[in-house]
Amino acid sequence: MQRIGLTGGIAAGKSVAAQRLVERGAVVLDYDVLSRDAVAPGSPGLAELVDAFGDGVLAPDGTLDRPGLAAVVFADDAARARLNGIVHPVVRRLAAEREAAAAAADPGAVVVHDVPLLVESGYADAFHLVVLVQAPAVLRVERLVRTRGMDRTEAERRIAAQAPDEDRLAVADVVLDGSGAPDELREQVDALWDRLAAERRDEREVDAP
Repeated sequence: MQRIGLTGGIAAGKSVAAQRLVERGAVVLDYDVLSRDAVAPGSPGLAELVDAFGDGVLAPDGTLDRPGLAAVVFADDAARARLNGIVHPVVRRLAAEREAAAAAADPGAVVVHDVPLLVESGYADAFHLVVLVQAPAVLRVERLVRTRGMDRTEAERRIAAQAPDEDRLAVADVVLDGSGAPDELREQVDALWDRLAAERRDEREVDAP
C-alpha cells in the first residue's frame, strides 16, 4: 500500500486533483468529509464542541452550525486551535480505520489522504509522498468570490487563516500547478500517477525472486 498526503490552500484546485486520482484508481480519504463525520449529531465530538464553544454552535435541528462556528474560529487563533484539538484526533482515528479497510481489500492500494490542513496539523511526515496543489493567493480569492459567492473580505480572511504558501512548499515532495484550467491540472495528475505506477512496477520487479 502507498500512502499519499494531498493538500493545498482553499480554492487552489485540490478537489480537482482528488477527483482525478479517484478516476485513476486511488482510494481518496476526504478529511473534510471525515471532519463532518467526527461532529455528526449525537457524536462525542459534537458534544465536546458544545462544551467548548456553547450551545450557539448548534443549529435548531441539533446539527453543527458550521457558518456560526467558522465565524468564531476564523477570527480567533486560540479558538481555532481549540477546535482543531477536538476534531483532529477523531478525524485521524476515522482515517486510520478507513485506510485499514482499503488495505485489507487491496494490499497494493494507493490511499490518498486529502488533508486541507496538512501543515497545520503537523501530519506531513506520516506519508510516503506529499503532493501540494498550489495557486497564488490573489487567484484563490478571486475564485472564492466568483464561484462560491464569498465576500472578498471573508475570502481573504479564510486564506490568511491557513498556513502560508512557503510552509506548504517546505513539506511538499511534488507540487502541482492549480492556477490554470481544470484540464491542465488533470494532465499533471495523470503524469504523476503514471510515474508512480512505473516506480511501483520497478520495485516489484526488483523484489521478485
